Amino acid sequence: MEIDLERAGDGFLGLRIEGIWIKEQGFSERIKGIELESWKELEVWQKAHSLVLEIYKLTAKFPNAERFRLTDQLCRAASSIPANIVEGQARQTTKEYIHFLYNARGSLEETRYHLLLAKDLQLLDSDTYATLETDYRAVSKMLNGLIQSLKRKENRRIKG
Repeated sequence: MEIDLERAGDGFLGLRIEGIWIKEQGFSERIKGIELESWKELEVWQKAHSLVLEIYKLTAKFPNAERFRLTDQLCRAASSIPANIVEGQARQTTKEYIHFLYNARGSLEETRYHLLLAKDLQLLDSDTYATLETDYRAVSKMLNGLIQSLKRKENRRIKG
């Protein structure tokens, strides 16, 4: 995944992630010349949200005995990933945004552990687990890339 800090034609500082332009103020995104005004267009959020929906479908099949145990923990951890991306993006500073992306990353790792536990308890088959593990690793890489890019931006702001 390609993530870089750029200056737009109007001199505005922002990020370009996989060809998607994200402005610093309001994180307005331009995809093929169409302006979008929502965090819903962030690929990392889309992927994380899609995985939450998958987790909810999977845990609906878990035994009732797990309702207030693993099911609850897994759903909360998984839904915290996109929720923290949204909350961080809505914050006023890059530092705050990064803080919430770290929270998202922590929730992601918690989700990965709960998925491993579900597999070990034979609540998930090995193929489903492997697919989810691959998907969550991809989201982790996206989060890490975004964090590193935002850190570079913040460092340039402090030095400049």
